[in-house]
Amino acid sequence: MKKSEAIRNKPSIKLMQERYEYWERVPYPGLVIDNRPAITQVDIDKVGDYLIYLVRDPLGAYGEDPAVRVAKRMEDAECIGNSGMFLSYTGMYKGAKITCVSGGSGCPEVELAINDFMEYTDCSTFLRVGTSGGVAEKVEVGDCVITTGVFRDDGTSRAYIADGYPAYCHYEVVNAMVQAAEQFKLPYKLGVTACMDSDFVGNGRPSVGGYLQPDNIQKLGIYNRAGVLNTDRESSIIMTMCNLFERRGGAIFNVTDNLISGQKFEAGAGTEVSIDLALEGIAMLHQMDLQKEAAGKMNWFPEIEKTIERK
Repeated sequence: MKKSEAIRNKPSIKLMQERYEYWERVPYPGLVIDNRPAITQVDIDKVGDYLIYLVRDPLGAYGEDPAVRVAKRMEDAECIGNSGMFLSYTGMYKGAKITCVSGGSGCPEVELAINDFMEYTDCSTFLRVGTSGGVAEKVEVGDCVITTGVFRDDGTSRAYIADGYPAYCHYEVVNAMVQAAEQFKLPYKLGVTACMDSDFVGNGRPSVGGYLQPDNIQKLGIYNRAGVLNTDRESSIIMTMCNLFERRGGAIFNVTDNLISGQKFEAGAGTEVSIDLALEGIAMLHQMDLQKEAAGKMNWFPEIEKTIERK
């Protein structure tokens, strides 16, 4: 049974459907164009088990569409969807079948793509890779941040569930990314990311004419005092949807500036490192998944190989 079908069959979900007066009129599971999900227009049979979400972000200085750039690093990569809004490729990297998707920024846009992939496929793992701003003194421009959890300061995830619901990154994803960073000696920091809709006043940065309100000027200090490492605009909805719908979520960010430490903006700082880390981390995660399968276990743990040897 597909993961989305299992959710659909939960009695508590069915109760909500019965109470929803427009249920019979909704084009469920979604809009379709030429037998493909309308928003991403992907060939659902070609989606990998691991998905990387990228933003067409000029701060990342990708030089081309970021999905194309990542696809060039994979073997046998092919375009599996191009809706004009989202561009998707699937390829292989060290045995892992990976789909990389590029689109616009912000949680509302990311939700559109993630919904398609979670509704129509059993893709197990969703990884946000891209740029961020540092808000901790120890985070340097060019570093990668491996996110352990997300401070949900956005509105999109709040539409799904109240603020108290955690947006944690799956421990297997975090573990694999740390292993990859250590093995390949890539610069990284480990900790919490804050995610918000507004990249200006909502992120403690002045807007037009230097516009700020009293609560805006508190933002950076709040994040810094709370030990937050960096800020972005996409991770919150990905982690929230992964945790709601039984997928694994994670995030890797390259840091392009840091207002707290005063380090100036550098376009593309750490972009190549974040891509390296994402691909190598997924390759390690794939090996962990193979170990789980061989051991007959649902969860990976450090001594799982001993379990395999005893079988």
